[in-house]
Order: sequence, then structure tokens, then C-alpha cells
Amino acid sequence: MSRPAVVVVSSHVARGGVGLRAAGFALARLGFPVWEVPTVLLPFHPGHGRATRVVPGAAEFAAMLDDLAASRWLGEVGAVLSGYLGEASQAEAIAGFVARVKAANPEALYCCDPVIGDDGGLYVPQATMAAIRDRLLPIADIATPNRFELEFLAGAACPDNGALVAAAEALGPARVLVSSAHAMMRGAMATLLVGEGGPIVAEHQAVANAPHGPGDLMAALFLGARLAGADGEKALARTTASVFEMVVRSARAGSDELLLAAEQMVLDRPSAMTSIRRLAVARPRPR
Repeated sequence: MSRPAVVVVSSHVARGGVGLRAAGFALARLGFPVWEVPTVLLPFHPGHGRATRVVPGAAEFAAMLDDLAASRWLGEVGAVLSGYLGEASQAEAIAGFVARVKAANPEALYCCDPVIGDDGGLYVPQATMAAIRDRLLPIADIATPNRFELEFLAGAACPDNGALVAAAEALGPARVLVSSAHAMMRGAMATLLVGEGGPIVAEHQAVANAPHGPGDLMAALFLGARLAGADGEKALARTTASVFEMVVRSARAGSDELLLAAEQMVLDRPSAMTSIRRLAVARPRPR
């Protein structure tokens, strides 16, 4: 059975395995036709050093999405995934495009990966963070922030997973996948899924010198698993196993980027295992 197209709206780097290159490659490997819309063009990930940024003009960016929305192929689209934005104005164009996709296909999913920062702080302007928070997250079916992004969006620190659950539930989307959650195992990394059958946590060992791109890859793989019919727990387990194994293989090879092409078999057939547990969260008693 043919799979629906996924429109990925994110950054494009000439070299590396982040943004469109990570998400588009992973979804294509899973069998989904991918439509790629770049929000910014970069020679490489900014984490490698300062580099030229080419951001499409606001009118041109909106026109590109308008053309796709008006095309005869719009009914092929089963999901939209947005990631890093080149500027705040792009959020409005993306929101309008999502509305037209859902009008053509009410079953279509919108996944918002709010790429705004990490433990080093925000790396987008406040206006861009606000546009994602106020315009895109309220219409998303799935959100995939890391812990630090969720804290920025919530406006408060989340010192434990209970606080992360509360922040995720207040974010808006029905399902929120939080990477870099609080791990129970020593030296581990945790990913928290909120919004389906109770909070679920996946844990695996942390990887030293991890390359850039795991967040982009995680968002794409989780969306792909959901589109393929996996429930929340299976999608979480499959996604975290694939991302973990990809990171491990890339780091062991000494690569500063994810080796997406060389290790692509782990995207749909991971051999790594992750620990899955349901999280008991105390709820305030009604008065």
C-alpha cells in the first residue's frame, strides 16, 4: 500500500545530517514521499562555526507554500513536519499551509518540532520563539521539543519528569515527545512521551561526542511511525532505538555528523534496545 507524502519545512545544510537532510532522508527510507521546503540555506550546521545564512524572502517563502497548496497533488499529503525557522514570519505561512492540507485531508497530521534552543540557551530570536509558541504549537497534533525548549516555552524550569509532564500537557498538542528528559538510570538519556495512555519514558545510555541532528531525526522517525500505524509506546520504542543506534554508530566512526546514508538500515530495522517504562505522576487532589 502506498504511503502518504510528508511535507518537511526546515533548514537545509549543504554538508551534514541535520534539518531537511536528516528528516527528509529518514522519512524517505521509511517509504514516504517527501516534499522539502527550506526555511534557510546554510553551508553546514552553525555548531561548527559561523557561516553564511540565506533566508528566503517572506513573500517568496509564502508563495512556495501557496503553490504547493494549490497544486493538484495536495491530496497526497498525509503530514506536515516543521522544524527550524529562518525567521518569525515563516510561522504564519506554515500555519496557513497546514490549514489547507487539513482541509484537503482531515486525517493529516501536523508535527511541530520547535527548534529554538538547548541547554546553552535560545539560539533563535525571541520573535521566532514566540511565533512558534503562539502560532504553530496550538495547531499541532504532535510536538517534539527537547527539555530545554519545553522549559523556554513553558516559562519555567522543570526539575523532574512530573514537571515536564505538566508542561507538556499545557503546551497544546495531543502528543508531546520530550527528548533530554530526566533519566532514572545513571549515565542515561531519557525521552518522555506525554498524551497517550499515560506518560511513557524510554531510556538508553548516553553517548559521548554525539553528532548534531538527533532531534531532527527523532521528530521525523516518530512521525513516520505514527503514520505507519504504530501506537505511542511502539512508536517511542522504535524511534529511540533507531536514533540511539544511529548516534552510537556515527560517534564510534568518529563522525561529526550522523552517518545517515552509511547506517541507514537502523532507521527502519534497529537492533538496539531501550528501556521502556510507564511514569507514575502524582496529580493534585480535587478540593
